[in-house]
Amino acid sequence: MNSLLHTPEGVRDIYAEDCAKKRFIEKNIKKTIYSHGYQDVEMPGFEFFDLFNKERGSVPSKEMFKFFDREGNTLVLRPDMTPQIARVAAKYYENEEAPLRFIYQGRKYVNGSSYQGRMKETTQIGAELVGDATMDADAEVIVLLVKSILSTGLKDFQVEIGHIDFFRGLVEEAGLDESEADQMLEMIQEKNFFGVEELLHANSLTGNVAEAFRILPQLFGSIEILDRADELTSNSRAEGAINHLRQLYEILTQYGVEQYITFDLGMLSKLRYYTGVMMQAFTYGSGDYIASGGRYDELIGQFGTKKASIGFSVTVDNILTAITRQKIAIDAYPREQILILYNKECRAKAIAKADELRSDTVNVIMQLKSDLYQDCFVSDYCEKNHISQVIRIEE
Repeated sequence: MNSLLHTPEGVRDIYAEDCAKKRFIEKNIKKTIYSHGYQDVEMPGFEFFDLFNKERGSVPSKEMFKFFDREGNTLVLRPDMTPQIARVAAKYYENEEAPLRFIYQGRKYVNGSSYQGRMKETTQIGAELVGDATMDADAEVIVLLVKSILSTGLKDFQVEIGHIDFFRGLVEEAGLDESEADQMLEMIQEKNFFGVEELLHANSLTGNVAEAFRILPQLFGSIEILDRADELTSNSRAEGAINHLRQLYEILTQYGVEQYITFDLGMLSKLRYYTGVMMQAFTYGSGDYIASGGRYDELIGQFGTKKASIGFSVTVDNILTAITRQKIAIDAYPREQILILYNKECRAKAIAKADELRSDTVNVIMQLKSDLYQDCFVSDYCEKNHISQVIRIEE
């Protein structure tokens, strides 16, 4: 029976003050996103496997938790929220011409490696701007991501921005086919530099394009890194990506968030549905990125009417870890807690007093008095439960 006291690998219990802090983080992120006009949408916790199949460009099949319903259909616990958003937009908003702004919260399940403590179940809060292909939409989502992270109490973080067309432009310039491009992407992601060299040699690639592939993981930093990237390519698609990032940065400076922005031309993702700007947010002490997202202009079209879209998701668990390790003090108990201790004979008085005190800012705990509740026990109980006041109702 003792084995049942432990959770499976990759999941965990969150309790006591940590759970209160997590709820605080969730509340503040959602409040920030709501303030920009985003509206709630809720999707199911499991879907048909085909929603996340290879053609969608979502999570690899081997990283999904699969099971079957009574009709024999293959179902999966959702490993990715974005295809669900795409399905919702295509099904319920097919004829909607104005941009749509969605906010969601839920858990996702990825059956990946638990290396470095990576969890298989995480809570995510996300924002999606559907039906707007403009650079202003890119900026709005990135700024909203910055504000969402700031609302949690984190101050020391960076949002790295990349553009998938820089890599795809290099692939065009190098003349790599789809299979070779996938190999190159995987090797760069895995930092397999020997594999990169072998592929360059196999395709007789030299000059700037070969150098670009070699140093792609190092092409990150401030706005000046875009100049270095520009020197490495003459491909119009790659140059277009660089120019897009330059213009985007100008808008971000107007919002006043440039101190949180860096660029990463080597940003690549195993999620293949990204079509333009991509982003990842990092801070120290989290062990992984705390948020990610990007533009996916072709995904909704796979379900129906094509709609340009961009969004992000914040991994609440990683933010909680970072806040804990950075020793950031947050008010996880914003409501006053009052304890009423009463005798049986005074139950009616205690009930009336509790109802009188309870409000939007005050919680009241009613506790029937017993021999357990001596002064030393009450003092310890109040400290553990953040109780500021004790009211005794006795004959």
